[in-house]
Amino acid sequence: MDFLQPWHIVVLAIVAFLLFGAKRLPELGKGLGEGLKGFREGIRGINDPPPPAPNTQQQQNTASTPPSSTPAEQNKA
Repeated sequence: MDFLQPWHIVVLAIVAFLLFGAKRLPELGKGLGEGLKGFREGIRGINDPPPPAPNTQQQQNTASTPPSSTPAEQNKA
């Protein structure tokens, strides 16, 4: 026994059209679609590990500066 048959969908569509009218149905559909999209993205964000933080600025700074001498090495010179 099927839960949702094609004529059920037709009846639901007619009832929705009568309740909300032709103007509001596209708005409701758009809002529902955006909500589902956000929900899916949120679920993916929970399951996926966070991407590694970009460390390019720190790597560039350490690569461009020569190693400095310690105060003990400066006193010996």
